[in-house]
Amino acid sequence: MGSYIPSTAAERQEMLEAIGCKSIDELYAQVPAEMKVERLDIPEGKSELEVRRILEGIASKNTVFPSVFRGAGAYRHYIPSIVKSVTSKETFLTAYTPYQAEISQGVLQSIFEYQTMICALTGMDASNASVYDGASAAAEAVAMCRDRKRNTVLVSAAAHPMVLQTIETYCFGNGMEVKTVPMKNGFTDQEALGALLDDTVACFYLQQPNYYGRIESAADMGEAVHGCGGKFIMGVNPIAMAVLKTPGECGADIAVGEGQPLGLPLSFGGPYLGFMAAKSAMARKLPGRIVGETADHDGRRAYVLTLQAREQHIRREKASSNVCSNQALCAMTAAVYLAAMGAKGLRQAAEGCMAHARYAAERICSVPGFDMVYPGPYFHEFVTTCPVKPERLLEGLALRGILGGLPVESGILWCATEMNTRQEIDALEAAIREVC
Repeated sequence: MGSYIPSTAAERQEMLEAIGCKSIDELYAQVPAEMKVERLDIPEGKSELEVRRILEGIASKNTVFPSVFRGAGAYRHYIPSIVKSVTSKETFLTAYTPYQAEISQGVLQSIFEYQTMICALTGMDASNASVYDGASAAAEAVAMCRDRKRNTVLVSAAAHPMVLQTIETYCFGNGMEVKTVPMKNGFTDQEALGALLDDTVACFYLQQPNYYGRIESAADMGEAVHGCGGKFIMGVNPIAMAVLKTPGECGADIAVGEGQPLGLPLSFGGPYLGFMAAKSAMARKLPGRIVGETADHDGRRAYVLTLQAREQHIRREKASSNVCSNQALCAMTAAVYLAAMGAKGLRQAAEGCMAHARYAAERICSVPGFDMVYPGPYFHEFVTTCPVKPERLLEGLALRGILGGLPVESGILWCATEMNTRQEIDALEAAIREVC
């Protein structure tokens, strides 16, 4: 059948030379050798059925934990069956980016409904049609705030480390300076933030809840940032928005986040979804596409691409963003999930997360040597001390079919969602006691 790649070997070699690489292997040199598979160990001459059985045997080596108490950016939530039923239809699954936009009314409607729900969830005025993931959404939001006289970006040290790394990568490319606002007792240090604010600050990025599960005083920090003329960006957990103040209520100029909790399975890390929303004053700086509703010649409802920054496509050197695509299927999945759950269902999921997290914290901290590192309010993640090496504890839990929390500098970061039953949490406590 030949190559699935539409370019010829000579064309691929020409592209490699243009970027300074001699081979495909050199292009992927940063990928660790142990992560690469040169060739699957499948003998030649096998039938389709035989190959399927071999591949199923290989796949069976993956560990799928029946009990999960880890979050740190990707979360296990219940996904109603209608979500996959709708999004797996050929009409949506094979649809491509609408270059002749107005012909693709179905795709445009799904994007419009997604944008509308994201605005309702965040309290913002406009949303784009999504970007690749939450980390890139945060970095794109920072790029939106760049100004000739303001070139400094402040990022909370309590934000997700990978989000911080992505922001630093973007800023390295466009010449912006990144300064980290230190953390104090699990929260962003507001005094330190105040000391860093001046007329060179373009924006401040705050995660809510933060990486350690803490609920920040977002409105106070947003007011301080606005006081020096900077923009306030909030990275939020979309499920938490059902019970916490929205970015709009906290005075944020831009709201971003990882949309994976909205109906997307963990799937070994992707594909995920980065949502972005902003106040109307910054809508024209949103990267990607914005779909709007109008009426056609006969007065019937219709959808159009209201805004699409052309310089992202044809004037790359002058563009503030080069995002030219969107996670349309993932965005539609989020829209179907939100429609299926409704406001009441989303709030129930959020309240389930909070209740189960508090019960989990209570049971874990009943084991000698385990204590809460940061007292006070949290959503569904919390950090505890650990009297033994965290790696040893987590290995012991894994042998019992439990994916434990994530080791962090101060202990272990645990997570519970509506999926973790009381019985699971009791079993976690018993397993911790046994391993320790």
